[in-house]
Amino acid sequence: MESLTPAVRVVTTGSVDAEELAALAARTFPLACPPATAPENIASFIDTNLSPERFAEYLADPQRAIITAVLDGRIIGYAMLVRGVADDTAELSKMYVLPDHHGAGVSTTLMDLTLATAKEWGARSVWLGVNQKNRRAQRFYAKNGFKINGTRTFQLGARRENDYVMVREVQ
Repeated sequence: MESLTPAVRVVTTGSVDAEELAALAARTFPLACPPATAPENIASFIDTNLSPERFAEYLADPQRAIITAVLDGRIIGYAMLVRGVADDTAELSKMYVLPDHHGAGVSTTLMDLTLATAKEWGARSVWLGVNQKNRRAQRFYAKNGFKINGTRTFQLGARRENDYVMVREVQ
């Protein structure tokens, strides 16, 4: 019988395949982009930031935590938390789940462990950037206690996108 509940855990170098993480990132990152985004801009971002080599670096970086959701031996979602410039903040840099698993609680489980990890680090708040046109993600983050606190720009290939900055306290 197949497991319906993914195993969610913080992973490190050697405990997860950077190639598998990169392949998942390449499939899920485009879902967060506005529909009119040029494919070459998405490809440029993936090549620069979501390659197997970059994931190997992220996994080895003690300032980052990568949390994965694994179902039947496959990674179906992940989040990346980055320690802030100030000791009391952390950035939720990435959080993606395969579309077949949207609405099944995987993102909530990832978020719970992400926030628990931030708390273990001593962070008092977590912030993230979310595209202003990505209403689905904004609703999810708001449901998880994040509030819009400002805006920023995000370089996506040759295009500059507009993000909301959302913040929540860690409890």
